[in-house]
Amino acid sequence: SLAGVLLAEGVNTTKLGIRLIGGANQCSGRVEVLHEDVWGTVCDDQWDLREAKVVCRQLGCGTALSAPREAKYGEGKDQIWLSDVNCKGTEASLDECKAKPWGDNICNHVEDASVECSGTEIPEPGPIRLVGGPNRCAGRVEVLHEEQWGSVCHDDWDLNDAQVVCKQLGCGDAVLAPTAAKFGRGFDTIWLDDVNCTGMEAALSECTARPWGEHNCFHGEDASAICSDSGITVSTSVRLVSGPHRCSGRVEVLHNGVWGTICGDEWDLQEAVVVCRQLGCGTAVAAPRKSKYGEGKGQIWLSDMNCTGTEASLTECEAKPWGDNICNHVEDASVECSEVSIPEGRPVRLVDGPNKCAGRVEVLHKNQWGSVCDDQWDMKDAKVVCKQVGCGSPLSALGGARYGRGSDAIWLDDVECNGTEESIFKCQARPLGEHNCYHGEDADVVCAVNKNLEEPEAP
Repeated sequence: SLAGVLLAEGVNTTKLGIRLIGGANQCSGRVEVLHEDVWGTVCDDQWDLREAKVVCRQLGCGTALSAPREAKYGEGKDQIWLSDVNCKGTEASLDECKAKPWGDNICNHVEDASVECSGTEIPEPGPIRLVGGPNRCAGRVEVLHEEQWGSVCHDDWDLNDAQVVCKQLGCGDAVLAPTAAKFGRGFDTIWLDDVNCTGMEAALSECTARPWGEHNCFHGEDASAICSDSGITVSTSVRLVSGPHRCSGRVEVLHNGVWGTICGDEWDLQEAVVVCRQLGCGTAVAAPRKSKYGEGKGQIWLSDMNCTGTEASLTECEAKPWGDNICNHVEDASVECSEVSIPEGRPVRLVDGPNKCAGRVEVLHKNQWGSVCDDQWDMKDAKVVCKQVGCGSPLSALGGARYGRGSDAIWLDDVECNGTEESIFKCQARPLGEHNCYHGEDADVVCAVNKNLEEPEAP
């Protein structure tokens, strides 16, 4: 697609793919979208603030104030591209929302949809950009120097540095500061290394760093930033590690992008009930203390937890402030849950590949198929999937949506199988539906074709 080509080249597609016409400024007016190199309007059937919110976010125009219908900013001409648009309001761009097929509508231009956003103008991006991501507010960090774009090395890269980037681009606050070329490797110069911002600077060029062009890095270490206006959200997560399956083990929580353990002080079944519920693992059977499933490393994030047992997640329970404790890892807390049984049949499939043993990995949850993020994806994970779909041994564990991008939910992220599990649902992973990914990171596998397959291969 045009957008895909432009994204690959680092071009800001938001100004190209969507625009507001006829308003007092660039952040209000009639909505027009670009499809097959032709601008067209959007029909106002089902148009409301949720759709307006997505448009305002996509344009970097702040929050939605209103979603006028009936051609408030004048009637468009030619194509009416979209109709019955149905957004949740969290999408990063309008093309992620459900809608009728392009050009399919029973509308005319007196029904053209508009939006009015809080922003008064689109921020000038300046000599910095985020590329390779789903939109202008998430991606690999690139800076302009000596009329050439180049990347930033991830040495010392953290949320303070990403915060400066997000503010400089008018993309809200930093959500994550990914390292190791999460959004793909750059091609040209690496301009900055050892960047150390306080988070208060107005531009990345004001932060302390090595001299321009001086570094000891390669493009596999390119730094990225994910900002709040990208539509990608990261909530504090929980996982169980070192247990026999994903529903028993040492409790670890995610805070500021770092996984850490929980101190066993005050830990009992009430807390375990919350963890099991949060993970979709049934009821709590036990709440072991004293590192039954091994000692963690690094941070001990939570201590003196006090849940009632009715909370939807651990973050709703009372506890000491993050990182405030007098514990060591010998006291790491664990839980053992009853574990929900895996649905009958094979709730895993490989799609859009040459046959049933190669393609994008999709899993079934809540009667909806969704993809798997390629973070931590490797041959051990592929081995479990290949076995589960009835194919031979894994030949490759691909990422980056090699067999095309999924269009619905992303159900699994940070999957870490040991390779012996009978189902991908038994592997360690984030809670179902919780992720920090977009469909450009969908995981794929290629398995050997088992000649004894009961089902014939797809033609």
